[in-house]
Amino acid sequence: MPVDSTSYYANYGPMVLRRCRKLLGDDHAARDAMHDVFVQVLSRADALVDQAPSSLLFRIATNVCLNRLRSRRRRPEDGAPELLEEIAAHTDPEAQNAARSTLAALFRQEPDNTALIAVLHLHDKMTLEEVAAEVGMSVSGVRKRLDKLRTKLRHLEVRS
Repeated sequence: MPVDSTSYYANYGPMVLRRCRKLLGDDHAARDAMHDVFVQVLSRADALVDQAPSSLLFRIATNVCLNRLRSRRRRPEDGAPELLEEIAAHTDPEAQNAARSTLAALFRQEPDNTALIAVLHLHDKMTLEEVAAEVGMSVSGVRKRLDKLRTKLRHLEVRS
């Protein structure tokens, strides 16, 4: 049975908006991202199964926001004025650049969903089991990815 995107918007819109706000940190960008989530649901309504809608929408919202953050990082000149104000407000550009470099090195040559796994577990405090269910992997697979990231981070810290 295809999903009813109208009822999803009414029932789960606030949850999706909270998730987008948490990841993007900006109300306007979060609202845009939320609408993109429901556009995706609407465009794929016939292919989606009406099972665990909150998990589905949470995952779509996370992916949409992570993609927006990646795009913002790749093309900062296209950023909104709010982003420019936020960047200007940082008092320590060296620390900001160091953090960006470390994250870029950490996720370089990693599968795309590794960043999603890290965000879900480390930022959102989801359990390994919840993360595994969300990304469609085994718990041991998720644990291995996180361990690999921790090892890479330790090596990066030693080199610094």
